[in-house]
Amino acid sequence: MKQKNGLMAIILSGAIVLSGCSSMSQATKGGLIGSGAGAAIGAGVGALIGKNAKSAAIGAGIGTAVGATTGVIIGKKMDKARAQAAAIEGARVDSIRDANNLKALKVTFDSGILFELNKSTLSESAKAALTKFSKILVDNPTMDIAIMGHTDNTGKPELNQKLSQDRAQAVADFLKSKNVLSSQFKEIIGKSFSEPVADNATKAGQAANRRVEVYMYASEKMIKDAEAK
Repeated sequence: MKQKNGLMAIILSGAIVLSGCSSMSQATKGGLIGSGAGAAIGAGVGALIGKNAKSAAIGAGIGTAVGATTGVIIGKKMDKARAQAAAIEGARVDSIRDANNLKALKVTFDSGILFELNKSTLSESAKAALTKFSKILVDNPTMDIAIMGHTDNTGKPELNQKLSQDRAQAVADFLKSKNVLSSQFKEIIGKSFSEPVADNATKAGQAANRRVEVYMYASEKMIKDAEAK
């Protein structure tokens, strides 16, 4: 009960702070949440939004709190990339927070869009979508990337693990072939069926769980470049 009350206090405090700044742009509000001063608010919101363990794990290790102005600059870059990615057929884009409490993106491609059943060879439509997606990454060479492959829980666990890894690698290899820098890729991991987003007891849930996620987040260089402005 104390934990719930504490969380509610954080959320209400955040609402008061942001509602009192009606003239602020959305990017500026995002910058405040990304700053050290807004860390408590960001933590409260993060506990409710997504409940995504990976969003807390991604992020460049910089060792210091990120200022509000830096958060605004990075937030604008992420907003632009989000709009571009959302225009790609078959891509679903979610805003998340990284380990530095900065705005980051999770782009999800359902495996039915990318691959045939139980295969890791990219379809022609997948190549077309990823070609468009690669241009966003090429235009943002200081964005770090993590790729996670996921399966449903059907079949043998060892085969699911390999399939999820092969699919994540196939996406990474294709993006690299389109001039995305190898240095941008920080993780390429097969997660098997360990992180479902839906109920594997249903066909619809299994379909949702078969997916590849691409995380886009600020690198140490992007943060330092923003701090220098």
